[in-house]
Amino acid sequence: QGEVEESGGGLVQAGGSLRLSCTTSEHTFSRSTMSWFRQALGKEREFVAGFSWSSSKPYYQDAVKGRFNISRDNAKNTVYLQMNSLQPEDTAVYYCAAQTFGTEYSIYYGGEYDYWGQGTQVTVSS
Repeated sequence: QGEVEESGGGLVQAGGSLRLSCTTSEHTFSRSTMSWFRQALGKEREFVAGFSWSSSKPYYQDAVKGRFNISRDNAKNTVYLQMNSLQPEDTAVYYCAAQTFGTEYSIYYGGEYDYWGQGTQVTVSS
C-alpha cells in the first residue's frame, strides 16, 4: 500500500459524473497540500484541483471550474474530486498527490509534490 491511494475511476458517457477518492495517512494529510492531476495519452500531466495547506482553500484549473468540485473529510484523511458534466477531453489517468505543506503558488506544479498515487483511469465516451 502506498502513501497515497486513489479510487473511483471508470467509464462514463459524456455528461455523466464520477467521484474520485484519495486517502493518505493522518500524518501526511494534516501537513500537506492535497491535489489531483491528470495525464491524457500523449499529453503532459496537468493540475486539475487541489487544497492548499497554507490557505486551506480549493484551487481549480480553468477548464474544470464549475464542473468539478474538490472536498475533504478530515476525519477520514480523504479528499474527493466530484466530476460533473464530464466530456471526452476529460479522459485521462487521474493522480492524487501530496505536497508537504505547500502554498497557493506551489500547488500547481507537479514537481513540488512528495507523494503520488498510482493513478486511476477515467474514460468519457462521446
